[in-house]
Amino acid sequence: MVHISRICFRKYGNFVDNLRLYVRGGTGGMALPRLGGHGGNGGNVWVVATQNMTLKRIKDKYPLKRFVGGSGANSSVRALKGEKGKDEEILAPIGITVTSDDGRILGELNAEGDRVLVAKGGSGGTPCSSFEPKKGQVKHIRLDLKLIADLGLVGFPNAGKSSLLTALSNATPQIASYAFTTLRPEIGKVAYPDYKQISIADLPGLIEGAHLNRGMGHKFLKHVERTKQLLFVVDVGGFQLASKTPRRSAFEAVQLLTKELELYKEELVSKPSLLVVNKMDLPEADQMLEELKEQLQNPEEFTNLLPDDMIPKNFITFRHVVPISALTGFGVDHLKSCIRLSLDEYAAMETGATHQKKLQALRQQSHECFRNEDKVSLSSGVGGTRRATS
Repeated sequence: MVHISRICFRKYGNFVDNLRLYVRGGTGGMALPRLGGHGGNGGNVWVVATQNMTLKRIKDKYPLKRFVGGSGANSSVRALKGEKGKDEEILAPIGITVTSDDGRILGELNAEGDRVLVAKGGSGGTPCSSFEPKKGQVKHIRLDLKLIADLGLVGFPNAGKSSLLTALSNATPQIASYAFTTLRPEIGKVAYPDYKQISIADLPGLIEGAHLNRGMGHKFLKHVERTKQLLFVVDVGGFQLASKTPRRSAFEAVQLLTKELELYKEELVSKPSLLVVNKMDLPEADQMLEELKEQLQNPEEFTNLLPDDMIPKNFITFRHVVPISALTGFGVDHLKSCIRLSLDEYAAMETGATHQKKLQALRQQSHECFRNEDKVSLSSGVGGTRRATS
């Protein structure tokens, strides 16, 4: 058991999704009291989103993990105003949340070129500071990567997520018959005839208690937060993690996955979701699928099958329930169509909501303009009446 856990750690160690860094703003430059000169401000430290960058690359390139802004130039006879120190930029991957050591969010990097100021340089010496410069801010920060993808695969180990990703996309995740094969996230791209591409994230399988950080709990769950939709994957025949753990039916697996997401962060359950019922090549798969569909239509009537601590507050209504066999390819093309339809519908709704918000904002601005005009007209009228009376 110890040997297996070491292997898991080593393989997952190739993927870094959290990094702690020391950052310090540059010190301000010295002033020149006899001529009233001002020292230059110290350089700032920024985290900047860029393509083709990973946290592992930062870790390997900067083993000390220290980033310091340049010092401000001193004031001199030739330059009474000292030059500002050079800013230090930490190039980081897109999808980073920057936090302080106490967990306070400093900013997010959601698109290329996004910037977060993490340490401000100290001000140069001036008459107001008795010509004494100040030191820059000193902090420890954390760069926390949350993958950005259109869809996130949610399932227990060995449900067939990696096989499905291979069947859908150009990704080549590790696939085997033992439970924990996905030890680091994989991103695959699904291409369509109209050249539209959809990204799918295959994430390490959940186990019961993942919300308590058991297994790879938080390493998995945090990546689900930035996916637009969820793609639940269950084995039509159910799931058993080990010989000492109870066997869960496909219905129980769906509800337990829902409960784990709910306990980690309740908003995750409100994401649009699809359900993939995998391994339809198994004997009696059709019969088990019909039973699952019946249970999903009225989940409240089947809560007696679940332990009390497994019952979610809200049952998920899936947009599509798609039976497939990742092994034989059955249903994969239909699943691609369902994924595209669901994402297109979501995009249309999002666009409509954005337009509605903009329209409401314009209407509000118009009303405010009319009110201001009425006030101006009223005040002008009152002034005119007064002048006429006098």
